[in-house]
Amino acid sequence: MPESPTTALAHVATLRRLHDAVNSGDPEPIAATVEQVAAPDLLLHTPVPPTVRGPLALEQVFDTLRRAYPDPRVTVEDVIAEEDKVVSRNTVTGTNLGEYLGRPPTGRSVAYQKIFVFRFADGRIAEAWGVVDLLGRLRRLGFLPS
Repeated sequence: MPESPTTALAHVATLRRLHDAVNSGDPEPIAATVEQVAAPDLLLHTPVPPTVRGPLALEQVFDTLRRAYPDPRVTVEDVIAEEDKVVSRNTVTGTNLGEYLGRPPTGRSVAYQKIFVFRFADGRIAEAWGVVDLLGRLRRLGFLPS
């Protein structure tokens, strides 16, 4: 049975809570929010896939981001929600002050795009697919030629 528009809006609100926690930069609220919004068996599909499932997968992604960019900021550009899916197009900004993909910090500021499709089940994120401009980010950091 299709979910109601009200349910789709609730999914958007859940995603907004997650982005707000990430933008706080504080690991404790991020972890607490992830525990609340991620399904116990969450499956995450990203360019650098996590090694675990469930809330820990999402925590790994945010931990990697926060270590490389201690000042990450996620700006939501577009959100489309229908039934059990939410698509979010975002701009992520930060300053590379920590190791990233085995490379030393560059001190450079970066901005890159990402698009995620989230599937919800029982009000929690059950699965997510991410498309991230990894090539552009590596170029901006100076890891690859322009």
